[in-house]
Amino acid sequence: MKITKNFTLTELTTTNTGITNQPNSQEVQALIRLCGKVLQPARDLYGAPIRVNSGFRSYAVNKAVGGARKSQHMLGQAADITVYTKENNKKLFELIRDNLSFDQLINERNYSWIHVSYKSEAENRNQILHL
Repeated sequence: MKITKNFTLTELTTTNTGITNQPNSQEVQALIRLCGKVLQPARDLYGAPIRVNSGFRSYAVNKAVGGARKSQHMLGQAADITVYTKENNKKLFELIRDNLSFDQLINERNYSWIHVSYKSEAENRNQILHL
């Protein structure tokens, strides 16, 4: 299922754990919001493909990969993304920070990847972290 011009449900639910990872309808709606409000606009601003390393995670997948107990990935609200180099990830991070609404934007391990989440315009905290 194509969610936006450049993002599909498959790429947002793929996992290499071998564990079933199917979102329910509420989680799919959250993924649609995440793509429509953050991932696709970020892709358009950046002008090149963005790789989703991790999107939706079922409880079992989240546990298997050592995710946070209350991870937004389990709600379909978060994705870990990359544009392949730390320098490019920093540029993408800055584009998202300066131009888009988000709940959390996290620079993970000195721009090894970016974690971004989206709840709703009313609930987003626009919280920026460097881990």
